[in-house]
Amino acid sequence: MNVDSELEQLNGCVDNALQEADRLGATQVEVAASCGEGLSVSVRNADVETVEFTKNHGFAITVYKKSSKEGVPGLAKGSASTSDLSKAAIDRAVAAALDIAHYTAEDEYAGLASPELMCAGSSDLDLYHPWGVESEEAISIALSCEQAGSAHHASIEKSDGVSVNSSVGVRCYGNSHGFRAGGKGTRHSIGCGMIANGREGMERSHWFSSSRLHTELEEAADVGRKAAERALSRLGGEKIKTCEVPVLYSAEVAGSLIGHLIGAISGGNLYRKSTFLLDALHTSVMSPVISVFERPRLLQGSASAAFDGDGLETYDKDIVTDGMLQSYILGTYSGRRLGMASTANAGGVRNLRASHSGQDFEALLREMGTGLLVTHLMGQGVNTVTGDYSRGAEGFWIENGEIQFPVKEVTIAGNLADMFKHIVAVGTDTDTRGNVQVGSILVESMKVAGA
Repeated sequence: MNVDSELEQLNGCVDNALQEADRLGATQVEVAASCGEGLSVSVRNADVETVEFTKNHGFAITVYKKSSKEGVPGLAKGSASTSDLSKAAIDRAVAAALDIAHYTAEDEYAGLASPELMCAGSSDLDLYHPWGVESEEAISIALSCEQAGSAHHASIEKSDGVSVNSSVGVRCYGNSHGFRAGGKGTRHSIGCGMIANGREGMERSHWFSSSRLHTELEEAADVGRKAAERALSRLGGEKIKTCEVPVLYSAEVAGSLIGHLIGAISGGNLYRKSTFLLDALHTSVMSPVISVFERPRLLQGSASAAFDGDGLETYDKDIVTDGMLQSYILGTYSGRRLGMASTANAGGVRNLRASHSGQDFEALLREMGTGLLVTHLMGQGVNTVTGDYSRGAEGFWIENGEIQFPVKEVTIAGNLADMFKHIVAVGTDTDTRGNVQVGSILVESMKVAGA
C-alpha cells in the first residue's frame, strides 16, 4: 500500500464530505475515512487452508442539525456510512445522514466538542512498521509454528490451526471546526491452536503473539510449543466439589476484571444509572494494592492514539490510585449528560495498565495456598447494574501453593464490588499482548460451584 497516496485520498474524501454537508445545511459535521490492507494465511495439519489478500475502505459521517422549530433546544443527529469512496457515494451518504437527522429528535447534549478543545496537532507515535511479508514466507512461518507444536509431545494429536497475519491501516478524521488529522499503523500476529489426546479425551488450547513490529513477535516455534504445552496441561481435567476459596486469575484472563471496572465507570452506564459504581468518583472502589492508569500516547502502543473519537487530545490519566477512583471514562456526549468534562475517551480507553504488588506468579500461588487458578473463562454472566458476577471457568486446583490437577466444568461467582475490594495481590507476570495489560490477580474468596 502507498500510504501517502491513501492518506491524500482519504483527506480529499473528508474535505468533499464536509463541503457537501455544509452546502446541504448541516450545522455541525464530523467525518472519518479509513483504508486497510493485509495478508492472512492459515494452515492446519500441514495443509494450507487459506491465503487471503484484503483491501477495504470505510467512510462514516455524522451530521448535527438545528431544529427548524423555533425555541426547540438541541441538535438532531444523523449518521451514514459506506465502503465506496467515490464522490457520488460520499454525496449519497451525506444526503442520507441529513435525511436521518430530519426524523430524529433534538438532543440538547448532541454536537461536536467545543472548537477550543480540539487536539492542537497530531503526534508521531511510531505506529507504522510494515513487514512486507509475502504469502510463501507467511506459509513457511505458519508451518514451522505448527511443526514445533506437533513435535513437542507424543500426546499432541493434531493442530487446531495456525494463522499468520500482517496488516496496514490508514485513517483520517475531520470536522466542521476545521480539525483534520490522520495516521497510519501496522499490526502483525502469529496464532496457534493445538489439540492434545489423553486417556480421558482430547483438550485444545491456543497461544498467540501480536505486535506493531514483526521483529517483536515471539518466534513461531515458541508460539507453537506454548500452545502445545497449554493443551497438554489441560488433559485429565477433574470436577471439584462446590466450595468457597481464593481465586487467582492468570494474567491472560485477569484483564477481563479491569474491563468490567472500565465498563462500570464509563459514561453511557453512568448517565443511564445502570452501574453498581454510580456516584463512586473519589471513593474507594478497589483494594489499595492496585492502581489502574491509561497511557494513550505510548510509542508503538497497541492502542495508542493522539486524539480520541471526538478530536480531543488524549492524555495520561490515573483512573484508580491505591484503590481510589480518580476518573470516570467519558466522551463529549456522556460528559455533557453528567455535567462533567470529557476525559478524551470517546472510542474507549487506550493502553490501560495496572500496578503490581511485587509478587511473581509462583509467589502468588504460595500466598493463595489452597484455591483455584483460573486460566480460561466462558460465558457472559456479568451484570453491570448490580455487579453480580457468574462465569464458567477452567483452570487448576492449587494446594500448598502448588498445582495439583486441571479443573473443568466449574462456575465462579461473586459480586464485582466485593471482588474488587478483596484483591489480595497483583503479580509481576504482566501479559503484554493487548490493550489492557495486567499481571495475575488474586481475589481473597469466591464461590466455586462444581459437582
